[in-house]
Amino acid sequence: MAEQQQRPIIPSRGTGPRMVFQKPKNIGATTRRILVYFGRSKYALIIVFTMLFISTGSALAGSYFLKPLVNNYILPGNLQGLAVALAVLGAIYLVGVVASYFQGRVMVRIGQKTANLMRKDLFEKLQDLPLKFFDAHTHGELMSRFTNDIDNVEMAIEQSVVSLISSVLIFAGTLVMMVILSPILFAVAAIILVLMIFLSTTLSKKSTGYFRIQQKSLGSLNGYIEEMVEGLKVVKVFGHEHVASKEFSGLNEKYRSSATTATFLSGVVMPIMGNLGRVLYATVAIVGGVLAISGRLDTGSLVAFLQYSYQISQPINQITNQLSVVLAALAGAERIFEVMDQQVEIDDGTVTLVNVMYVEDGTEDGALVEAPANTKTNEWAWSVPGSNGHTLVPLKGDVRFDHVVFSYDGVTPVLRDISLYAKPGQTIALVGSTGAGKTTISNLINRFYDIQDGTITYDGIDIKTIHKSDLRHSLGMVLQDTHLFTGTVIDNIRYGRLDATDDDCKLAAKRASADSFIRRLPQGYDTIITGDGGNLSQGQRQLLAIARAYAADPPVMILDEATSSIDTRTEHLIEQGMDALMEGRTVFVIAHRLSTIHNASAIIVLEHGEIVERGNHNSLLAEKGRYFQLYTGQAALE
Repeated sequence: MAEQQQRPIIPSRGTGPRMVFQKPKNIGATTRRILVYFGRSKYALIIVFTMLFISTGSALAGSYFLKPLVNNYILPGNLQGLAVALAVLGAIYLVGVVASYFQGRVMVRIGQKTANLMRKDLFEKLQDLPLKFFDAHTHGELMSRFTNDIDNVEMAIEQSVVSLISSVLIFAGTLVMMVILSPILFAVAAIILVLMIFLSTTLSKKSTGYFRIQQKSLGSLNGYIEEMVEGLKVVKVFGHEHVASKEFSGLNEKYRSSATTATFLSGVVMPIMGNLGRVLYATVAIVGGVLAISGRLDTGSLVAFLQYSYQISQPINQITNQLSVVLAALAGAERIFEVMDQQVEIDDGTVTLVNVMYVEDGTEDGALVEAPANTKTNEWAWSVPGSNGHTLVPLKGDVRFDHVVFSYDGVTPVLRDISLYAKPGQTIALVGSTGAGKTTISNLINRFYDIQDGTITYDGIDIKTIHKSDLRHSLGMVLQDTHLFTGTVIDNIRYGRLDATDDDCKLAAKRASADSFIRRLPQGYDTIITGDGGNLSQGQRQLLAIARAYAADPPVMILDEATSSIDTRTEHLIEQGMDALMEGRTVFVIAHRLSTIHNASAIIVLEHGEIVERGNHNSLLAEKGRYFQLYTGQAALE
């Protein structure tokens, strides 16, 4: 078992994505970073803004065109001129429609491309982050970056950004045109416009707050449903159906209450604004009519002004609604950039793993040289740079810990002054209670974490000087919690070594005693595995994980509870294959079944991060210490 309690885990109910609105902390910096992605579509943006100005100008010009239409053609009764003017007006609006169409299409492409690039950059960033980052963030929390946050950004780019800019331009342009047409009418309209803006802003802020509560409640509700569905068997076994229903009712009611208030407040904005818009229209019509009768305003200007007063409530609504969408997108982008700004896994190693071969030089074994690029051998060596060039050190699998001290958080020690060694061909068993430090040792060998003090050497080389990818390439690891990928059975085995042939993979399956059950599957080795091996038993999934490690054929293997889900009969069947595989290799075994480590070269007993006993099975039993207590059941191996 891994020492999970020592790590800085952030607890979370459920792993489903959550849509929680948060105002971004730094709007300017986040906006500038998004603009960098926009810059990759600069020519498309030029087209969008050109179309935007054309469509906005068309809307404003079409309304203003009513003034000459009434004054010059309708009132004089010039029907022929009116027909031409109507055709011109139609052309103006048609140009606006066409511009809006292309603007929308191009903006969708920009939104999709931006989301694609952000998703790509985020995924690549995750590949370079250290394991401790994933220990500190739940899977659901990280997945929400790929789903909700990027989707919010994409939606804002495709719809809200252009709509917001267009609404601002139309609103500003409408105000200018209203002032040009009649300053007196504009002064009258301004009183109602200020009231409309104030009410729209106030109600939108309140609804946004309740929408935030609604989304949090929805996240809790979805998380609870996910937990209950996954643990339905446990619920039924312990008869907790009524408890689950009661807790669900509470969460469901909380969501209903917040959703009702949020929906009401957001829904009431449009009717209020619509009615105020009608009041504005009526007021302008009355005052404008008086001005027209008195000769202080021509009829065409009154008609155009009425059209603008009718339209002006729409951009106010659009600005209010789209601004909250844009702010939500910026908050999502900020969460994405937080991950992108994380410190990547530092790899300062200079020692690399190279394919080598022996050539005759008059000695018994021959000289060790690096194999040609197109030649593959089964011999590997460490290429160690030095002042006189590179030195080749044969890869044997000699692993040593020398006074190692380690802590996950830098405060609570997990390993205290650990010294141990594993020579090539030896099997080292690590035994101890949960939290003793067993899995931590395996994580340090892989250099998933760096130690605070002491040294770990591999074939006499400090692992801090070995390039991480080369270090991990020389190691095979089978975890207690297996993970299989979507694909065929043979592809999952080949994941251990991508250049392995089908025969190599089948041989690995035979050594792991997986060949028998694989051949009984509907399509044998070509059977598709989905849902992390949901169509296989836990034992079968673990056998495939072992076969995957066999296919990698590494000099050092780490088996972390590798046989915990395999029955006794299957375990006996794989012993011969394991013995053959372990020959000439270093193996670290972490096992709760003490019966599986009788033949280990050395057994190391850990408690509270310290080595309390070491020796082989018989010598430790003779000491009648901690191992004796664990083996005889006098102490529990928790």
